Amino acid sequence: MLEKKKKAQMTAVLVILLIIAIGIFIFIYLLTPKVYKNNEKEKDNFCSNDLECVPASCCHATLCSTIKNKQDCSGIFCTASCEPGTLDCGQGSCKCINNKCKAVIE
Repeated sequence: MLEKKKKAQMTAVLVILLIIAIGIFIFIYLLTPKVYKNNEKEKDNFCSNDLECVPASCCHATLCSTIKNKQDCSGIFCTASCEPGTLDCGQGSCKCINNKCKAVIE
């Protein structure tokens, strides 16, 4: 009887340790890369003046990025419409604000 109780306790301890190990795995391999990627994006978006900032997409851009990350828009055709809330038709421009490229839409 006592031996069965010890086996049950050992099983419970092993299950708890397994749950803890899975939790650590999830934290390290699933959550940490997102933080790293966000930091990399921040580094990639660093600027020191407005000339380093360009629209982040080829058509109807609403965001800006550095010229280093400029998309290749060759062969891409956009509509000629001036979409509201975008950088289209001089409605806004890309600026370096606090060392980050940002869209300033008027």
